Amino acid sequence: MDAGLIVLILLIGLGVVLVVIYNRLVALRQTCNQAWGDIDVQLKQRHDLVPNLVETVKGYASHEKTTLENVTKARQQAIDADSLKGLAEAENMLSGALRQLFALSESYPVLKAKQNVMSLQTELADLENKIAAARRFFNNAVNEYNTSLEQFPAVVIGNTMGFKPREYFEAGESERAAPKVKF
Repeated sequence: MDAGLIVLILLIGLGVVLVVIYNRLVALRQTCNQAWGDIDVQLKQRHDLVPNLVETVKGYASHEKTTLENVTKARQQAIDADSLKGLAEAENMLSGALRQLFALSESYPVLKAKQNVMSLQTELADLENKIAAARRFFNNAVNEYNTSLEQFPAVVIGNTMGFKPREYFEAGESERAAPKVKF
């Protein structure tokens, strides 16, 4: 076999490997983007639902103004967040404030029994479960993408082509702590 033909076959093989690795990194990056989009949709639904819940609870627990203000403030911070880290922190604050609101509504039997409050709580609880599932999916996609970026030979191709690692969407301290309700 001619040496030129061997070199040509090796170059074609190398080119195919580079294309396959590049396409895998692109596909993984798109999976991360799609997973983030799913989280974003769920968060927007939660942001739309929170004012309805706050307004409904307001009429029954007007003296619990601080809790209601915290929920409203946390929601606005989540809407205004401009980075993944900032959004994660704001969403964690909102989750903590919502837990306080749920605990507050548990303390008022008349409020708890109201059908619209129960319906809103059920809807919000369902959204929270969907957000948790979307976070797990996103973090799994980020893990697979970041791992692929660190493996050889993809690390060389990824760095050369400008692929950057992604941040995880992590739960904050406010999500891990139990809500505190004072009377």
